[in-house]
Amino acid sequence: MGLLGNELAFARALTPQERESVMALGSRKHYAADAHLLTEGDRSSHVLIIIRGWVTVSVATDRGATRLILGLRGPGELLGEMAALDPHPRSATVRALGPTETQVISGDAFRRFLALHPRVSGLVIRQLTFRLRSADQERSALASLTVLQRLAGRLTELSRAEPSGPYNPAVLGGATHTGTVVQLAQDELAATIGATREAVAKALKLLRTQHVVRTGNRMVEILDPELLALLADGHQE
Repeated sequence: MGLLGNELAFARALTPQERESVMALGSRKHYAADAHLLTEGDRSSHVLIIIRGWVTVSVATDRGATRLILGLRGPGELLGEMAALDPHPRSATVRALGPTETQVISGDAFRRFLALHPRVSGLVIRQLTFRLRSADQERSALASLTVLQRLAGRLTELSRAEPSGPYNPAVLGGATHTGTVVQLAQDELAATIGATREAVAKALKLLRTQHVVRTGNRMVEILDPELLALLADGHQE
């Protein structure tokens, strides 16, 4: 599973001249925390480049109100490119985790730019391929792994991200003397693995009794990352 991805963000893969040209196509827009930047099923075709802030990318599941968070996107990331390249509705909802600033570019302008810049077009295709594969992996994990495995895998992924880096996700609270802190509520954690809040609460209780994690208000502290990684791989304590 991969919530953060491991590819260089779109805007940072551009040359300075390419970045200046693509940014000139649009205008700045600010979003408040929890605002929807893009909505699944919508017919709009503009694209967004995140300048500041972090967002979640989620899709509806068969369980009605339950959503599956497929990714976290941060500064430099390109959003909405699928709807800009084909006539179909938006495939996912993008929600701001905190105050977020973006560059908004119309779908027509973005398509014209790609037609004139084959290298940039190649970057977009590579990004699309990577994200589709990542989404397939998430759905496969949803079908084949237990809630405990999926939760352990998600916490392992987030704990291994660089908490002090310049582009650290909003969900990482940094390192303490005992471990890395992930700042997500239980319902938010549930959405990142496609489980119910009750199932996640039960899995966290098991992890607490094994002294793998410590939990608090909107936070999970990783105390034993090695054991957590073993659980993610399906090993039993």
